[in-house]
Amino acid sequence: MTLTTTTHLNFRGTARQALDFYRSVFGGEVTAATYGQFGMPDGVPGFDTLVFGQLDGPVRLMAYDIPGADDAAATAGTTRRENGMTITDRSFFQSLRADSLDELHPVWDVLAEGATVIEPLAASAWSAGFGMLTDRFGVTWVLDVA
Repeated sequence: MTLTTTTHLNFRGTARQALDFYRSVFGGEVTAATYGQFGMPDGVPGFDTLVFGQLDGPVRLMAYDIPGADDAAATAGTTRRENGMTITDRSFFQSLRADSLDELHPVWDVLAEGATVIEPLAASAWSAGFGMLTDRFGVTWVLDVA
């Protein structure tokens, strides 16, 4: 038996934009289908939002738009660093690990555009590079060097 895991991200009307952004960061191909393509009547709110989206490449992500939720500014919780500790009420972070800081830095730079940086990418006690940010789509990423 072979098992794999893929992060499935839930958005409020911005799944297509998020997948396109992540494709620009990581490369790969986006596959997407709207609620309308799955039979939702034209004119119903959400008709043109994603019922299924996937980025398939070096990083694999799935995404969809929560039906009836179109408040793109809404995020699930907050995260901050305080006294060297991560304080959060989010249920998960997306982790990305690279073999070197040189490999990680370009990804960090693009993800950080429009993001809230929680912990700048820098050497830490446990890694040659560690950083944390919440990107423009509300996804919190932990990036580090193995």
